[in-house]
Amino acid sequence: MGDRRKIAFLAGPTEDAQRARAELVARYGDVRPEDAEVIVALGGDGFMLGTLHGTQHLPAPVYGMNRGTVGFLMNEYARSGLIDRLAAAEETVINPLHMLAVTVAGDRKEGLAINEVSLLRQGPQAARLRISVDGKVRLDELVCDGALVCTPAGSTAYNYSAHGPILPIGSDVLALTAMSAFRPRRWRGALLPKTALVRFDVLNPAKRPVMADADSRPVRDVAWVEVRSEPSITHRLLFDPGHSLEERLIREQFV
Repeated sequence: MGDRRKIAFLAGPTEDAQRARAELVARYGDVRPEDAEVIVALGGDGFMLGTLHGTQHLPAPVYGMNRGTVGFLMNEYARSGLIDRLAAAEETVINPLHMLAVTVAGDRKEGLAINEVSLLRQGPQAARLRISVDGKVRLDELVCDGALVCTPAGSTAYNYSAHGPILPIGSDVLALTAMSAFRPRRWRGALLPKTALVRFDVLNPAKRPVMADADSRPVRDVAWVEVRSEPSITHRLLFDPGHSLEERLIREQFV
């Protein structure tokens, strides 16, 4: 690519992110995302998820630099050496989840989630969910605060906080995790093949309303929700050598 590349710099709304973008644009130039060989996202994990969703129709991979808080999906920020870092970066390819949610009123809502699709109680009473996998009922009733299905990339996010397993990035599995399960008390969840179709039916939704959420895109008052992996959509992420997403997922299990 020579000593310059066609880079699109996208930044979150914070002062740090906007200042970083100005510094990098002055040094490396800037193109539209549609014309870019690589997209550099400046912000935190939330901004990275938004960038991935917003650019999923483009061929350019996304390289994140942390100008937020946790930055699990980001590389360290530095003004110098970006071209060399991009040339040496390792690529990780991930598929999002597809959510189909049907509300009590009969409205159909679809969404994509890179991290997880979650169901959460809307009111003071616990949710009651029936869980089916590939058309077969696996749990007649789960009484809980909620449940989620996550990808390997999202397994260290909400899933990990709910005591779900960390999944290696190359594994063809999804994690199904309960949140504050009351009955069955000891049920923590399941590991499912990536090809699985998971369905949640909300029992007694009028008395115990439930919302669904795909990467912070909420749908209220759902009657049922189906979740599956979407192999037709791929997200290409770039990481510095030795700091790949796979390495971070492994390292997270020993802290």
